[in-house]
Amino acid sequence: MSGTVGGESRPARPEDPCQAREVLGIVGDKWSLLIVRNLSQGPRRFTELKRAVDGISKRMLTVTLRDLERDGILTRTVRNVMPPHVSYELTPMGRTLREATAPLLEWSITHLTHIDAARAAYDARPDTSPA
Repeated sequence: MSGTVGGESRPARPEDPCQAREVLGIVGDKWSLLIVRNLSQGPRRFTELKRAVDGISKRMLTVTLRDLERDGILTRTVRNVMPPHVSYELTPMGRTLREATAPLLEWSITHLTHIDAARAAYDARPDTSPA
């Protein structure tokens, strides 16, 4: 990755906070984490992922899979049969991402009912507009 300074291109340094923000944006979105979670159980076909990730559109699944493949998080394997058999699998780096994000996903599941209750209470308040 590279950035520009005064119109001049420069390579991004590994410790560059902007580059870290870009990576966090890619791997931290809800679809990526849900896909990585599903792939932790082994290779999956597109249709299996579509069924497993509630609410994701075909287009968003395609875009997210391409982004994760580009970033080295998963691999795409095509078997030349009719119809073509395409499967997705986590790379070693993708497995470390799963390990790193598993506690966050578990926290989300554990606290979902509390979050729903807090949202309902907030939405029921008479004035929720910012000051």
